[in-house]
Amino acid sequence: MPDSRDRHPPTAPRPAGTRNYRAPRAAVGDVAYLEVVTVNETGAFLDWGHPRDLLLPFGEQRFRPSVGKRVLVMIYEDQQGRPVASQKLERFIADEATGLQAGDAVSLVIADQTDLGLKAVVNHRFWGLLYRDEANRPLRRGQRLTGYVKRRRDDGRLDLSLLPPGEARLDVVGEQVLKALRESGGYLPLGDRSDPAEIKARLGVSKNAFKQAIGRLYKRELITLEPGGIRLVPGGD
Repeated sequence: MPDSRDRHPPTAPRPAGTRNYRAPRAAVGDVAYLEVVTVNETGAFLDWGHPRDLLLPFGEQRFRPSVGKRVLVMIYEDQQGRPVASQKLERFIADEATGLQAGDAVSLVIADQTDLGLKAVVNHRFWGLLYRDEANRPLRRGQRLTGYVKRRRDDGRLDLSLLPPGEARLDVVGEQVLKALRESGGYLPLGDRSDPAEIKARLGVSKNAFKQAIGRLYKRELITLEPGGIRLVPGGD
């Protein structure tokens, strides 16, 4: 009987710096958090979802990354028109934002923690700050998400929020309350007299936003208000 290995010849080794094609995760002009897959005398190569890995040259590195680690980079074209990566984001990301105003929806990439909150890249072009009390859930470096411009300061820098402005903000908070109610069996021990820190810890929102949201939910007859908390109306979700 022929050896079973004869029916399955070994796969030819893949050329260095190439990978099986998958849907692109990043493109030229993007800030992305990419995994290091190879390190050699040329530099580090990153998996960005294309057939050929992305070069992070030594001159564009802030530190020598090792295989398996992730790095936050800007993807750009070099003088020869080839896509390459740089960890030196300050060369590409501006402090002063243009073309944006309060209330605008924007794409965010979380970059670094600061004493005030989280520094984020806005629309792959500008720096913005998400204050600690605006971060209504745990966020990690490199995470992509949608945010909103809370204000554009006099110096052109952006303050950010994860919640939309106005009525839409209360709708989002209301959905968070309903989700928390469903996950807790239909009751939450939170109400008008609850400590703001307790509401923040449980729902990630301010007490004022919580009170306005439950007022709207009560008017829609989706919840009932009890002395010690709020309860989901059966069938109301």
